Amino acid sequence: MKGYIFLLAPSSSKASGFAFMGSFRNFFKRSSSHMPVNSSLVSSNIRKSPQDKVVTVAGGCFWGLEHIYKMHFKDRIVDTQVGFANGNVANPTYTQICLGMTHHAEVLQISYNPDVTSFNELIDFFFLVHDPTQKDRQGNDIGSQYRSAVFYLDEKEKEITEQSLAEAQKKWFPHHKIVTQVEKLTSYLDADDYHQDYLMKNPNGYHCPTHVLRKEPKSMSI
Repeated sequence: MKGYIFLLAPSSSKASGFAFMGSFRNFFKRSSSHMPVNSSLVSSNIRKSPQDKVVTVAGGCFWGLEHIYKMHFKDRIVDTQVGFANGNVANPTYTQICLGMTHHAEVLQISYNPDVTSFNELIDFFFLVHDPTQKDRQGNDIGSQYRSAVFYLDEKEKEITEQSLAEAQKKWFPHHKIVTQVEKLTSYLDADDYHQDYLMKNPNGYHCPTHVLRKEPKSMSI
């Protein structure tokens, strides 16, 4: 699993009160630092032109989700950025997020030109590259930060997402209920540079086993 294994030990840090050791992915390298505040719902670091749109999806570890979108769509999307969305703590630390204390979801933002790639296509693909029937987890990554969700910006996006979900339920998951949350995007924070394009920079890094392109419906026995 990507996850992390850690031990709790006394620490002199006033910010955390304890030290984390043995993290597999060094997620807590800035554990006592607060996330950069972003007043926008769209990453300030994502490349986009005035005509471009941005979609925000959550489907487990954002490393693998970003990677599979980039490998599949290539130059048919403009840019990507990973971060955290829709938490209930305004200025959280990485520690708080990764312990599931803030209700943030690990998310991928994708900028795209709607004349090249449609919102509908990006959402249809989303339901094929993770397991939307797993609640608050993907594979061995467990917690509300790994939930399946689509964060819409307007009612049209909500409508398209709900239609795509219904079609995926019927075609790809007839024996299992999709639990993907369809929520209005209310907040967004960038993850730091360490997490951006992680699997492009570290091809042997952790891949969540659910981040594969589905070719057949999910079996009743799984």
